[in-house]
Amino acid sequence: MNQKTRFLVFTFAVLSIIWLASASSWAESRTTGRSEGNPAPIQITSSAFSEGAPIPAKYTCDGQDLSPPLRWGGVPQGAKSLTLICEDPDAPVGIWVHWLLYDLPPSITELPQGIPPKEIVLRGAKQGKNDFGRLGYGGPCPPRGSPHRYFFRLFALDAELPLSPGLSKRDLLQAMEGHILAEGALMGIYQRK
Repeated sequence: MNQKTRFLVFTFAVLSIIWLASASSWAESRTTGRSEGNPAPIQITSSAFSEGAPIPAKYTCDGQDLSPPLRWGGVPQGAKSLTLICEDPDAPVGIWVHWLLYDLPPSITELPQGIPPKEIVLRGAKQGKNDFGRLGYGGPCPPRGSPHRYFFRLFALDAELPLSPGLSKRDLLQAMEGHILAEGALMGIYQRK
């Protein structure tokens, strides 16, 4: 084996060890829900549907189009505000935003069903515009065919952000940048046949 071949074998071995170590660390963080220095994720549940289960029609455009009841725990003590984003990553046009709710006080641990489509709700929380062009919640309304996934993501922020009602998701994410302490998600599915 010449010197060049030995060097290539040695380099490959070192890179393989580095890759295996990082893959192992990544797998551990995915399994435990933790990575070094990050808090455990926020746990979100709903009395209307469980993780990965169908969302009842009353919370969709085929029913009353009510926002579903949600409850959560595990918000870190340093949180100053909460943000909820609901979106469908399976929409034909790309990610479709169904709900933006922000500036929620961290003392709130649940939402009742049917949050009204007003600018300000729940002790000062504000609602943004969904991709239907409306304020507040717009329920699942996928095209007929395969089921779509709907993620209700809750973010704990380290600041109260001076935001006005009616923001877009892009503007909201820009304001949240660098302020996320923890997050969690609940996913439900809906299919129109």
